[in-house]
Amino acid sequence: MPAQIQENDPRIETETVSFDGASGTISAYVAKPAGADNAPAVIIIHENKGLQPHLKDVARRAAVAGFIAVAPDFHSQIGGTVEDPDKAVENTRSLDMAKITGDAVAAVAYARGRADSNGKVGSIGFCWGGGLSNQLAVHDPDLDAGVVFYGRSPADEDVPKIKARMLLNYGGLDENINAKVPGYEAALKAAGTDYTLYTYEGAKHAFHNDDNPDRHHPESAALAWDRTMGFLKETLAS
Repeated sequence: MPAQIQENDPRIETETVSFDGASGTISAYVAKPAGADNAPAVIIIHENKGLQPHLKDVARRAAVAGFIAVAPDFHSQIGGTVEDPDKAVENTRSLDMAKITGDAVAAVAYARGRADSNGKVGSIGFCWGGGLSNQLAVHDPDLDAGVVFYGRSPADEDVPKIKARMLLNYGGLDENINAKVPGYEAALKAAGTDYTLYTYEGAKHAFHNDDNPDRHHPESAALAWDRTMGFLKETLAS
């Protein structure tokens, strides 16, 4: 599917940056509102296929909504994301997740320290990245907001470490991921975490990905995105 927001859209500016992470130098795609100053930031965390064009488009959508969107390539230490999605998935399986979580924490620090940032940072993760968004919330007590799209739940004993406000989006037909959601929600309630959880009936895993026609559920994707943008605008306001 064609990108929703083109690279040359006059409402935004884009750049490629790098920062030091736990695994080495991390490359990231950044999209931000044109002339951004004192804007909230959000880390866009890709699926297990790496930083594919669809996720860069998602970053541009966030920029149009008013955010500095930082989309790290978590394959940076293995030569960067490859075009072949099957090979990219194989590469993801080879990653050291402890170091990758450290890279995500470093991305938050980078975004917070940008001169055009208001110092508030959230995350949005999809699929594999949804699981990493959960882990980022566990490991970074300074994260302000975490958004999860059908990501793997953290261990129950780690949930009390989450200090960020959380927004959790799940597809009603995503049996594998959803099997752990009741336990996650119980742990969130027990910890007193500020969270909101939505289940989108009729939607499969990866329902937000409009580059995957077998899984994309347009109505659920649009509603979940609107909820995500509203949640982040409220949470990350100056």
